[in-house]
Amino acid sequence: MSNHEKLNYVEFPACDLTATKSFFTNVFNWQFTDYGPEYTAFSGQGIDGGFFNAPLKSLTQNGAALLIFYSNDIHATYKKVTQFGGEIVKPIFEFPGGCRFHFTEPSGNEFAVWSEKH
Repeated sequence: MSNHEKLNYVEFPACDLTATKSFFTNVFNWQFTDYGPEYTAFSGQGIDGGFFNAPLKSLTQNGAALLIFYSNDIHATYKKVTQFGGEIVKPIFEFPGGCRFHFTEPSGNEFAVWSEKH
């Protein structure tokens, strides 16, 4: 059941749906449901959402919102991101309360990962 007036869904552009799906499946164990050749959806990840076929990118330098994953082992997550085709755009850095890094997935959308431990 959806919560009234709470965030419920997020959508991202993706120029390569196949590569994006493969990346998120391998790194974060996501499952996808395809709705035709130009849209795929994910669920059960803290927020549900999808990727639509488009030549655009969600980047903070362009004013996009940044979605941030949590990790119990930031170094292991960092390794998986790079192993499966993610590009690190901000290496691990510390901030009050933890550390994080930013990456882009194969379609160029920017995400981050944070942890309390470094």
